[in-house]
Amino acid sequence: MNPTRRTVLGGAVALAAASAVTLPASASGRLSNLAHLNFLRTSVTPPATAGHSTFGSGPLGVLWTYADRQSDGSYKRIGGGTYDAATNTYGQGAFNADDIARAAVVYLRHWRQFGERGSMVAARDLLRGLTFLQSGNGNVVLWMQPDGTLNPSADPVELPDPSDSGPSYWLARTVWALGEGYAAFRTADRAFAEFLRARLELAVSALERQVLVRYGQWNVVDGRRVPAWLIVNGADATSEAVLGLSAYVRTGGSARARRALAQFAEGIAAMSAGSRAVWPFRALLPWGESISDWHAWGAQMPSALAAASSALGSRRLLAPAIGDTAGFTPLLMTAGGPDNGWLPAPIDRTQIAYGVDARLQGLLAVGRPGLKQVAAFVAAWYFGANKAGEPTYDQTTGRTYDGVSGDGVVNRNSGAESTIHGQLSMLALDAHPEVARLAGHPTYDGLQVVEGESAVGGEVVTPPSAWTGESQWSNGSYLSLTAAATWTLPPSSQGRLVLPIVNLVNSSSPARTTWRSGSRTLGTITHVTGPQGISAAPGALQPVTLAAALPAGATTLTATARGSAQIDALLLIPLISTLRLGSATLLTSVDSHPRRVGVRGRAYNYTASGELHSRTGQAEVQPGGFTVVLG
Repeated sequence: MNPTRRTVLGGAVALAAASAVTLPASASGRLSNLAHLNFLRTSVTPPATAGHSTFGSGPLGVLWTYADRQSDGSYKRIGGGTYDAATNTYGQGAFNADDIARAAVVYLRHWRQFGERGSMVAARDLLRGLTFLQSGNGNVVLWMQPDGTLNPSADPVELPDPSDSGPSYWLARTVWALGEGYAAFRTADRAFAEFLRARLELAVSALERQVLVRYGQWNVVDGRRVPAWLIVNGADATSEAVLGLSAYVRTGGSARARRALAQFAEGIAAMSAGSRAVWPFRALLPWGESISDWHAWGAQMPSALAAASSALGSRRLLAPAIGDTAGFTPLLMTAGGPDNGWLPAPIDRTQIAYGVDARLQGLLAVGRPGLKQVAAFVAAWYFGANKAGEPTYDQTTGRTYDGVSGDGVVNRNSGAESTIHGQLSMLALDAHPEVARLAGHPTYDGLQVVEGESAVGGEVVTPPSAWTGESQWSNGSYLSLTAAATWTLPPSSQGRLVLPIVNLVNSSSPARTTWRSGSRTLGTITHVTGPQGISAAPGALQPVTLAAALPAGATTLTATARGSAQIDALLLIPLISTLRLGSATLLTSVDSHPRRVGVRGRAYNYTASGELHSRTGQAEVQPGGFTVVLG
């Protein structure tokens, strides 16, 4: 489920040799273990439902949505929404299409990777359950009650409502499962594969009618053009459909599916934003209604573009995936790890498997040796390299816990989404034994946030809601500035980029702020943006990079305003950011020049495109690139 529903190689081989730890082995010697996912899985015989059918007869495979840890250490399977014991129903339901689809992908990949018949049977059962949820219009009902009754309108309401009345995340994930299902079954069970093909074509028809009808049209969001043909205006949702379409097209999918794949991939690629020193640092933005929101959950855009690039034979699609994985991901990791949301400040510092897995899959899918080294740092989150300092994956049971809070507390529930994405990560690591298995307590020297309202001067304003409709005020408030304000900054031994997060407005007379540290002027910002367009809020919270870096040792920053400016926070980014994990170190650069750093060992220095630049005895970090050093 979406996390908003419930809170809470040479180089790589060398890295493994230098910094790997011994992890507890399962009986099979694999990291992947389907035991807890099997616990969540069940079967149901739904009542006859007009417009809904599936392949064959007999009970359908489904999956419980949540698993809450009990006081005795056991787990209780539950559904979503308020439970009514008298009717044995939930406000939402017991089982949902989102998780059934993604669990089917786990079993399909497990079957293809290890050849285990039990996984093939489980995948088949879940795909039968998933296709029962598909309506005749090609869309998908999200929720099912414990007795198999469909619940098209959930409480609380989720859009679209009814859930099969339009495009949705669950339609995108259904396409993912059907595409991988067809690719897996086409030689093992031709009749079932043809059924999956027909249902996938039905889904593609719905996407053509409801989404791709806008192909070639562009929306405007605060002056920036964004593609109008993304599923629910999301590159995140669209990326999951692209994973399925890529699998289908590679194994003989239709010309219509190939065209849909190419168009969706083009839309995702257009969401690439920023540069080496400009927010969001070459990330692929997930939401087509905001230029100020990056979230980790569902951000499968780089792995989807890598898959589409391969299926379509288009190297052009790989470039934005490289930017996201070689540019943004190392910066994210050195800033504190795979946080859930930069909105645009790193406000949601919860870390969950859904986001971690997306980072890991992208790095491995793009596949360059240096990115596999970075993948080792991401994967280490599961093995204790996180803010809690505790493993979030239990290899002996197959449980992945429901995340780590920003203050380092593990949520020891283990619902379907966390379990699914934990297993997708473990399958990927089992398939890539060259990726090191790192663990240990991470230390960071990266992005820091200084709140706007911590300044001396100006007026602190607390709006009724921190959420603007497209972004979020850091710490729930901002500084209103009409004269001058000064911030005291944490010290640093190196230069830093300064990115004030300011509210840009569409105005003919915008405010201007000039920024100085001591006698040095760092830059001037004109607080203006383009037309609001489809954005939910006037104005845009944007980090704006000042022209000059803050000098090493500087501890004050002063802004002088002409007009009325709104300042949310300051982002301070060292020219070289660092993540240390055991004897391995990851460094990444926002500098315009190569920098030799006093970290010695076997250093693998990579360019901004993830290509190996050099192997040296000391880190020589390339502009916009990253370096892995082995002690």
